[in-house]
Amino acid sequence: MKAVVIRQYGNNDVVDYTDVDRPVPGPSEVLVKVHAAGVNPVDWKIRGGLGQRMGLSLPIHLGGEIAGTIEQLGDAVSNFKPGDAVYGIIPTGGFADYAIAKADDIAHKPANLDFMESAAIPLGALTAWQAMFDLAKLQSGQKLLITNSSGGVGSLAVQLAKAKGAHVTAMGSARNEDYIRSLGADQFIDYKSQPFDTMTKDIDVVFDTVGGDTFDKAFLPLKKGGFLVTAVAFPADEADRYGVGAARIFCKANAQQLMSIRELVEAGKLKPTVATVLPLAEINQAFDLSEAGRTRGKIVLDVIGQH
Repeated sequence: MKAVVIRQYGNNDVVDYTDVDRPVPGPSEVLVKVHAAGVNPVDWKIRGGLGQRMGLSLPIHLGGEIAGTIEQLGDAVSNFKPGDAVYGIIPTGGFADYAIAKADDIAHKPANLDFMESAAIPLGALTAWQAMFDLAKLQSGQKLLITNSSGGVGSLAVQLAKAKGAHVTAMGSARNEDYIRSLGADQFIDYKSQPFDTMTKDIDVVFDTVGGDTFDKAFLPLKKGGFLVTAVAFPADEADRYGVGAARIFCKANAQQLMSIRELVEAGKLKPTVATVLPLAEINQAFDLSEAGRTRGKIVLDVIGQH
């Protein structure tokens, strides 16, 4: 079978689209025939050296977000059957014809989405869910600020927060204003021309996916006792200085949350945006697009369509 593998760290030159043996599931695992795989910044960051800091061992089979069908069950698996359409996140190996997933980490995919759309949901939606609801405890009626509302995470975060009943102030570039407002945002801020740290105040929760100077300023509009959760920075002593809470989100597989997310999708309250679909063999082009950082929604690899 085909898979995307790196044997050393570096740029796209180290990425190998190659033939590997088909994996065999363990007792509590399933073998998934991958139809589509989502591309995320963490994928090219692992390629660039993050894998070493994460404790991964070379060679690394890249890809952590998939949608596909169950091909084979481990002996102890009873919650799926062969042919079931599933989606979720896995530790490694998603950019391949077949991938191994823990049966307790994945869920049946939304019935009203195809595989390409389904692959655009798990990592972004779980990251947003765990950041806003688990860590920041966002409640209905509270005011939320999202620092990048057009990407794979932010676009889903806007919709999840609105489904929760929050008031959403969404940041993005002017060219994406109509798109972000179509997601349900109550207020839009053009991050290039409008100083968000002075335009907003009494914010209950900030969800930051930008980092850097944006992260530093994101404490300013928070009310006392508010909460900042970030997917990219590492809060140190800033929270104490401002009298707020702060945490970094590390997304974890969660089948129950995937089921809740599926219910929102099937109820029409959450819809992914697929920006670009590329064949698996064009993984380097997908990485280039992702690294450019200007994608609206998600880059997805069509794994099954190329055969």
